[in-house]
Amino acid sequence: MTYLILNAGFTLAALLASLWVLTKSQRRVALISLAPLLLATALFDNLIVGFGIVAYDSSKICGIFVGVVPIEDFCYSLAAVWLVPSIWQFASNRRSRP
Repeated sequence: MTYLILNAGFTLAALLASLWVLTKSQRRVALISLAPLLLATALFDNLIVGFGIVAYDSSKICGIFVGVVPIEDFCYSLAAVWLVPSIWQFASNRRSRP
């Protein structure tokens, strides 16, 4: 299994969770937060991969890079933008029920 397939499945699940739990305005806010998060991911992941702290199996990546970071690494940021507010909202909804 490649990183892209694994990450795409997880990211899709996070997106579906957000469509189920978040309101349209909450999804819009999450989308706005995506740009700075992707920028931070590009910066810091290039540092940790460039310094050899993290490495990827070259047989499991698709070969598209942003700097020295495989594009698959950005799926974690995409998933976080959708999943974190979804979990927060879901937990808040459960606490507010009688």
